Amino acid sequence: MRKRWVRVLLAVVVLLAATMLIVPLFVNADAFRPALENQLSSALGRKVTLGHLSFSLWSGSLVAKDLTIADDPAFSTSPFFEAKSLHIGVEIGAFLFHHQVHVTKLIAQSPQVRLISGRNGTWNFSDLARAAGSGSGSSGGAGGSSPGSPAPQVTVGKFEISNGSVVVSSVPATGKPFTYSDVNATVENVSLTQVMPFTIAAKLPGQGSVSLKGTAGPLNQQNTEATPLRASLAVEHFDPVATGVLPASEGIGMVADVTAQMQSDGQTATSSGKITATHLLLSRAGTPAAQPVNVDYAASYALQTQSGTVKDVAVHAGQAAAHLSGTFRTQGDETLLQMRISAPNMPVDSLENLLPAMGIRLPKGSQLKGGTLTAQLAVTGTAKAPEIKGPVQLANTQLTGFNLAQKIEGLNIPGISGNVTSIQTLQADVDSTVPQTALTNINAVVPAIGSATGQGTVSAAGALNFQLTGTLKGGVASLANAAASALGGIAGGLLHSAVSNGVPLTVTGTTSNPVIHADMAKMLRGGAPGKNAQGKKANMGSVLKGLLGPK
Repeated sequence: MRKRWVRVLLAVVVLLAATMLIVPLFVNADAFRPALENQLSSALGRKVTLGHLSFSLWSGSLVAKDLTIADDPAFSTSPFFEAKSLHIGVEIGAFLFHHQVHVTKLIAQSPQVRLISGRNGTWNFSDLARAAGSGSGSSGGAGGSSPGSPAPQVTVGKFEISNGSVVVSSVPATGKPFTYSDVNATVENVSLTQVMPFTIAAKLPGQGSVSLKGTAGPLNQQNTEATPLRASLAVEHFDPVATGVLPASEGIGMVADVTAQMQSDGQTATSSGKITATHLLLSRAGTPAAQPVNVDYAASYALQTQSGTVKDVAVHAGQAAAHLSGTFRTQGDETLLQMRISAPNMPVDSLENLLPAMGIRLPKGSQLKGGTLTAQLAVTGTAKAPEIKGPVQLANTQLTGFNLAQKIEGLNIPGISGNVTSIQTLQADVDSTVPQTALTNINAVVPAIGSATGQGTVSAAGALNFQLTGTLKGGVASLANAAASALGGIAGGLLHSAVSNGVPLTVTGTTSNPVIHADMAKMLRGGAPGKNAQGKKANMGSVLKGLLGPK
């Protein structure tokens, strides 16, 4: 009996296999090609072209060669979507016995999708549902409807993309296209009138990856971009330079991991999430940060007006936190900014590793330790060329590895040893643009020496050009006053004036190798010998030697 059942089973298997091989010979699948083209063209509102059709009973599908979906001619004459083959799952009974094509599944193998944005914020897929609902596709109206009628009730159980690619560009072109590779996507309950669950995964240039999971729909027939959406986003190893999102010449770079929640009601899109950025670079003259930076953000975007609101972008570096908020607006190829940065009492030790990323180079071998940095800044202009403006204050910190008193040419300041400069306060109004950073209303207090006021600039390459006035205090002030009393006369008066009114200082060189010069030396050395308190002539060179040093 067992052998008999085995034989029966084998006979059934052979019969099924034979049927699988023979049935397609009697089915002219290619005859259904015009009907399928019309169904798909009607559903999409775009001209859909299929190559030769064959039928596979084994997979229960039609196989179409060379599928193409036309693009909006306002964007491109190249296909919006093309694939070498498309597997079309059908209901076998309806197909074999009633010669009807009821599509249950679509699987596109290695397709390419071209997404193109225009100047006015629209995309080449924006009118897909509108064209479908109005019957304005290029399919000759088959299966279409009159303007204003409901969308066609075309439903596909599942649509899959396997090993595809998506190329994102703009019209006119603004940089090289962005390409997603190895795209695998699944959309269920595909319809113009239903909510559709979807999952998408793809690889990014520079060894990155992205995955998106959520729901979309029903499709907005007037503007596909306004279709309701809910999704979770995960991005790993995103490199904006490697992907072509930002050119290397902008001086901005990172490798970022992103987790976010996104949703849109068709009018406003909102997003919130977390970003972890490593190797952060924020300046052409900078070097990547050694420590990661964490960012929490929440923002919204109005689709109609192409304007957005940044509720909060919190940037965390160690114990330091800065907050960005404000609005932005898309205008042509530019993004216009109206933002504010609030950074109160940030620990300097946490910021130390970020200074090179911002192009701020301290004197060679030096390091800031202790104290706080406070900034209240306005960010305006464009995203490509922002202007950052406002007050900045550094308080109660030390610049280790640098003795300011010994670096001032033209002054011999006694009694200051070691290799540390203590800074009580350093405040200024900052106006930073792409070419340079200007600092005005500078007020620095260095207890061991005195204070300085003035203004100056730092170029993008780090070149310094400052004009300051230094007020001497402590030991150097006492020495200067003693020298002034010894000189007497005109020279003594000049020296007294320098002590009370301030010493002209120039700062040149670079941030990593500053050159600080006291112009008082030149001024006083050019004077005539005066008389001391006893009415005797004093030799200016010998009297000032202790104050001015050998320079």
